[in-house]
Amino acid sequence: MAQETRTALVTGSAGFIGYHISARLLADGFKVIGFDGISDYYDVHLKHRRHQMLSQSPGFHAVEGLLETDGLLMDLVSEHKPDVVIHLAAQAGVRWSIENPRAYVDSNLIGTFNMLEAVRANPCAHLLMASTSSIYGANTDMPYAETDKVDTQMSFYAATKKANEAMAHSYAHLYDLPTTMFRFFTVYGPWGRPDMAPIKFTKRIVAGDPIDIYNHGDMRRDFTYIDDLVEGIRLLVDTPPVRPATKDEIAKGDSLSPVAPWRAVNIGNGEPIQLMDFIKAIENALGIEAKKNFMDMQPGDVPATWASNDLLKTLTGYTPKTDVRTGVQKFIAWYRDYYQV
Repeated sequence: MAQETRTALVTGSAGFIGYHISARLLADGFKVIGFDGISDYYDVHLKHRRHQMLSQSPGFHAVEGLLETDGLLMDLVSEHKPDVVIHLAAQAGVRWSIENPRAYVDSNLIGTFNMLEAVRANPCAHLLMASTSSIYGANTDMPYAETDKVDTQMSFYAATKKANEAMAHSYAHLYDLPTTMFRFFTVYGPWGRPDMAPIKFTKRIVAGDPIDIYNHGDMRRDFTYIDDLVEGIRLLVDTPPVRPATKDEIAKGDSLSPVAPWRAVNIGNGEPIQLMDFIKAIENALGIEAKKNFMDMQPGDVPATWASNDLLKTLTGYTPKTDVRTGVQKFIAWYRDYYQV
């Protein structure tokens, strides 16, 4: 007997990560409903191009709208009744949350509430929601583990993501909604966001302009290649959490809630890389040495991130493995092609 086609709703499908996970689900035989507001936070042409590529698949259906629009997500989920919901849409960016916090209230808080209400009314087999490595805030013990206390967020963006985790936990507990929060660590790769460091650095290096390097280069990031992130998410789709009968059922190191089918999972490369080494990889791939403008730390930023991937490996058997040199070479190859450099 042929297996029934599963339907996935992916919010933020015209975004960097949303595009890649949508493409993977389509390749795996899913029908994908892609929801995106196509906001002008960065180049909308890039977003439209991502949706155009996804639309080449007959299994993809694009819907344009804002998360915060009352009733829109409820109607969408009621109509399509997805088996899986991957909620990625959000107002992103640490710096922008200092300048325009209202956008984060509208999208990340009200929008996520609307999503939770829609799934409560139309339960799915698994709700997966994007969190962030920024949730670890001022924590200094590394690598970050999902069971660490996360109460010291350094930016309003991170605070809204902490709120999302708490909101989702309450819905998982009250309505028995299997929910996984994945915490991303500095994702990069083809079709990436122009507001993030890899494209900003590359654009300025190619133009011969100096790049701004914060904290005078003393920064470490757990740079995660997009394909590794997508593989982790795809495997987690088929690993919904189950509410434990007792606390004794929860394995050591598992973030599974004792009172809800809810879990947080890191997806990072598992290796902190010095920012200067990442820049060197870009320079080598381009064959151009960057002019450097060393600056103080920006408000809301943290000097280092580093993910423990132990829980991801325990749950799925998978560990991200793309080294920075290989990942940057693939990113630069895409950059040259897309921007005709």
